[in-house]
Amino acid sequence: MPACILAIETATTACSAALLVDGDIRERYALAPRQHATLILPMIESLLVEAGIAVAQLDAVAFGRGPGSFTGVRIAASIVQGIAFAAERPVLPVSTLAALALGGQRETGQARVLAALDARKDEVYWGSYLHTDAGTLELQGEEVVCAAADIAVPAAGDWVGVGSGWDSYGPALLQRLGDRVVRVMPDLEPRAMDVAHLSVDAFEQGRAVSPEQAIPVYLRNNVADVKRT
Repeated sequence: MPACILAIETATTACSAALLVDGDIRERYALAPRQHATLILPMIESLLVEAGIAVAQLDAVAFGRGPGSFTGVRIAASIVQGIAFAAERPVLPVSTLAALALGGQRETGQARVLAALDARKDEVYWGSYLHTDAGTLELQGEEVVCAAADIAVPAAGDWVGVGSGWDSYGPALLQRLGDRVVRVMPDLEPRAMDVAHLSVDAFEQGRAVSPEQAIPVYLRNNVADVKRT
């Protein structure tokens, strides 16, 4: 198990950084639209200074790879590449939707989580996740970007809906899903602490990549046309 991972998440209106050291985690978090580029580096520096950790002591650097805001995901990828290149450390790309789902499971204790982020253009970034008895978070099907009315209906059971997609398209999503959804948390944002926890599994499974391979995942090809957030 890696002893020290730095993680950042800037794919939505929230901005956060986390440092996982020997199982203990510290985090800096702010809900700060369009301030990510200003905030994220001081957050990282503050965490490292507080923990007495130098960049060279990191085992890996993790980031929320998207989907999400075009600008926000690019900021995360660029900063992580810079840190990883300088320190000669591997990178652990983590799905922003998975991090959001893990946060939902952590907040509610519910094993089945439907993560939805507003993708603009009347669409959502969507992923269905199951927190297993073994403690792993498993994607059910695929992460997609689509209209709320076109999402795949998950298996029967009690599901919790999390993320900004529920704020923007809640009625359409609930009409599609029926009584499967028992709770909705539209204000929940993906956080770096959950990126860090998920990156441990990625590290142990050999899914670390070189810095130049730390690229965003948008789920949509024409990202340049999306209204930036």
